[in-house]
Amino acid sequence: MKFFADTAEIDDIKDLAATGLLDGVTTNPSLIAKSGRDFMEVTKEICGLTDGPVSAEVVALDHATMMKEADVLRKIASNVCIKVPLTIDGLKTCKALTNDGTMVNVTLCFSANQALLAAKAGATFISPFVGRHDDNGTNGMDLIRDIRTIYDNYLFDTEILVASVRHATHVLESALIGADVMTAPPKVIMALANHVLTDKGIEGFMADWNKTGQSIL
Repeated sequence: MKFFADTAEIDDIKDLAATGLLDGVTTNPSLIAKSGRDFMEVTKEICGLTDGPVSAEVVALDHATMMKEADVLRKIASNVCIKVPLTIDGLKTCKALTNDGTMVNVTLCFSANQALLAAKAGATFISPFVGRHDDNGTNGMDLIRDIRTIYDNYLFDTEILVASVRHATHVLESALIGADVMTAPPKVIMALANHVLTDKGIEGFMADWNKTGQSIL
């Protein structure tokens, strides 16, 4: 499963890239606004930090203007992936762009039917939001299972990009289901390394090592 960082914070992306765990980056208007930086500038900088896809989202709601915005965004770098909302106009834009060889991430997916439409429109990625489903009292991972079954039934190439990931259990269940990608804030990805028994093991090793009075350096 590929790991994408869901952020527009350059320092966090650099830290994650240094671990070898970064396969791509997803951004959205809210994350760009949070960064406080120029949209085009920060997107270009992110594209230089990873060879993987960097999702840059259009903000228009109609197909014609989405296409104009996408034309500007895909000139930023060769690894820009145009992000469009799961609407009829977004699907029209997805079809036009993928026919032209451009990567497209269809976002704000909340049902398996929507995911089916995105796959038929040729989406490179579909982004179902699991955390927001959980917030509304339903199990977001059930949506991932349904999409995986549908895509496998019909051999769709669209990759399932699990979004709105909040914690380690979301990551684990996504991997068990067979999701292709998950995107999460860097702190969630880094926290996957944490375990109380690892900490206790290190503590014990260090205590024993210190008793030897030795030094490697």
